Amino acid sequence: MKNTITLHDLTFEKSISKTDVQHAVNGVAVRLNEDYRGKRPVFLTVLNGAFLFSAELIKKFDHECEMSFIKVASYDGTQQSDEIHTVMGAEPSLKGRDIIVVEDIVDSGNTIETIIKILEQEEVASYRIASLLYKPEAYKKPYKVDYIGLEISNDFVVGFGLDYNGLGRNLTSIYKLKKTHMTNLVLFGPPGAGKGTQAEVLKEKYDLVHISTGDVFRYNIKNATELGTLAKSYIDKGQLVPDTVTIDMLSAEVEKNADAKGFIFDGFPRTEAQADALATLLASKNTEVAGMVALEVDDEVLVQRLLERGKTSGRADDADEDVIRNRIKVYYAETAILKGYYEKQDKYHGVDGVGSIEEITARLSDVIDTL
Repeated sequence: MKNTITLHDLTFEKSISKTDVQHAVNGVAVRLNEDYRGKRPVFLTVLNGAFLFSAELIKKFDHECEMSFIKVASYDGTQQSDEIHTVMGAEPSLKGRDIIVVEDIVDSGNTIETIIKILEQEEVASYRIASLLYKPEAYKKPYKVDYIGLEISNDFVVGFGLDYNGLGRNLTSIYKLKKTHMTNLVLFGPPGAGKGTQAEVLKEKYDLVHISTGDVFRYNIKNATELGTLAKSYIDKGQLVPDTVTIDMLSAEVEKNADAKGFIFDGFPRTEAQADALATLLASKNTEVAGMVALEVDDEVLVQRLLERGKTSGRADDADEDVIRNRIKVYYAETAILKGYYEKQDKYHGVDGVGSIEEITARLSDVIDTL
């Protein structure tokens, strides 16, 4: 089998061999045989993706069993929706039965949550979840996944029942979406750290596209684009602009620069939910955040810089020390969340922001060159 394949418009590379897939199936089958000795469970297969995994499990199951099927919809292309629709319900009645839910992959857990609610309504005697693949980074639900064939990273995968827009289910190995080589940076720095200056320098040095959330908002609102008008409607009411609107604006900017060597995201994300949304956006472009780079400067240095800047900037928030300190405090509150988020992925990089522009650029470059 080839090491890379093309399905529709995307390229995938082999991630898990046919042999390893079979070993994973066998491992789950062994445990099921032990746990369901003397019982007659119902294998509830989640269509369409789990049909191959389910078929292999049932062939290796040594006791009496029955089969049922349920179909739900959550993916559109490579993107998973939060909205889950039951397309085909389980038949016949599962009331009072021991159920083994067979899934191809568990990522966000939205499908599992929907099925569990259905099983509870059906008043089944018991249920356990068996999944060929499991993404621990993506799983957000409290429900236990009882039988796991293989844990994988949060990549979009096809093969052995999993598809991309209908193709790839018949592959006997597992393939993951091949990443496009781009350097995408999340750039952070407290007020007065010189983030804007460094963004301009890095943009030129690495031929990256600088996307400032503030600039994007101002452009869309000024030009009365559909998204700008929508954002303004929230702002005029004193409400926060929903993340979906912001990410749609950023997505439009990314689309405008489809051939870019990478992006510097400035002012976004601010929360874990926004970081997840950015990851999803970039994944749809076959790439990801390479790292969060944060300029680190002592608070007292920042205060003095901003007070000095206030003498010429004309900005009222640069002239009031109390306001400055509160801005810095707000920055750290926001950044602490994202620092932890990206540290878990080994993507956080703190850089000393004190010195000349050239010295700070050199430190930032040392980090970026390793990404």
